[in-house]
Amino acid sequence: MICLLPSCAYLSETSRMLEIHSALSRLGVPVRVATHGGTHEPLLAAAGVEYDVIGPPMDAERSARLVREAIGAGPVGQSMYADDELLAYVRAEAAYFREHDVRVAVTGFTLTALLSTRLAGIPLVTEYAGSFVPPVFERGLLPGGLRGRVAGALLPRLRHYCSGFNRVAAELGVEPVPSLPALLLGDLTLVPEVPEVLGISRADLEAWRPRGRGYRAGTRLRYSGPLFAHLEVPVPDRAAEFLAGPGPVVYVALTSTRAALVRETVAAAAATGARVLVAGTVHDVADLESDRVLVAGVLPSHEVMPQVDLAVVTGGQGSVQTAMAAGTPVLGVPLQLEQQLNLALLSRLGAARAVPPSRVGRRLTRLADAMLTDDRYRGAARDIKQLYDAVDGPTLAAEAIAELAHEAQTTQEA
Repeated sequence: MICLLPSCAYLSETSRMLEIHSALSRLGVPVRVATHGGTHEPLLAAAGVEYDVIGPPMDAERSARLVREAIGAGPVGQSMYADDELLAYVRAEAAYFREHDVRVAVTGFTLTALLSTRLAGIPLVTEYAGSFVPPVFERGLLPGGLRGRVAGALLPRLRHYCSGFNRVAAELGVEPVPSLPALLLGDLTLVPEVPEVLGISRADLEAWRPRGRGYRAGTRLRYSGPLFAHLEVPVPDRAAEFLAGPGPVVYVALTSTRAALVRETVAAAAATGARVLVAGTVHDVADLESDRVLVAGVLPSHEVMPQVDLAVVTGGQGSVQTAMAAGTPVLGVPLQLEQQLNLALLSRLGAARAVPPSRVGRRLTRLADAMLTDDRYRGAARDIKQLYDAVDGPTLAAEAIAELAHEAQTTQEA
């Protein structure tokens, strides 16, 4: 049995687990889904997926706080969970794994699984690191020139966000989490990208092995191809009518950020004269609506992206891949280093630009204007689309997970 553990505090991670669930089901592989709950839990039910809520159920407020305190957003001295809360989740997950004879756990940012899988003695698969993986650090590929190379060298030594995990690990007698990068890596870490975009060959990436004390021994990496949401929700009629209207459309989809930044970004995008469609998700920004701005809720971005001329996103891998799969250029407003990396990779290929959150305003308006009128950006995005069209990311991810489950079963039976 394989168990998927989506963090329903995040739209992107909930949707990625749904993609993997569908692919495993198509392969005929037995799979269970368990979650702590959260803002986007209803998407599981909407997709017809049976699931269990384990540990203390997360309400909307706790879910929102988890996002605010997460890696790259919250204070580095905390671990996103109180120690007693973390302990409760770890014990509940480990008991669930034993009860259902789970051989492999797969998580989308349910970080408690780093400890519960050790407690249960099963391997963990992660995908939430995206392209932010050690070979990128070690080759000096992080954005920022010299600063990026220095950050890459220091990352395996950083213990940011690890303190609570390691206090609980010591109490349970399981392996600790030695560094910030180790929080992002499972026993098998899927890299949901293609070599042509990441800039590292398949052979080199998959030959990587941990060196030094910054990683758990045995960690492996494997390319699995693009992995992004295909949400089974309709495009609302009013949004469909808006998309069918005249002139260019800018799609603003900034999730997991503050409402003030959404407001600033929408105003800057609207200043280009283009029409603006806003994915409101958890933000109450309906008052931004006008004859040229439409605010919707959660939208199926894979359906929306092919119908717009420019996507404005924070730069998470799921959102930029959805845009590239549609051949739509991206203007990013990155909030942390992983998002900066995703945008830098696309910028190198001519399909994206980025503007810091502190510079949203006239600079975003100027960049958006330039990208709407220069066909080279769309041409570059279409080139990446051709690369993505040749790869079935969810199926490759499912196959890798199924192989690991078979290895685990064979080892247990030997």
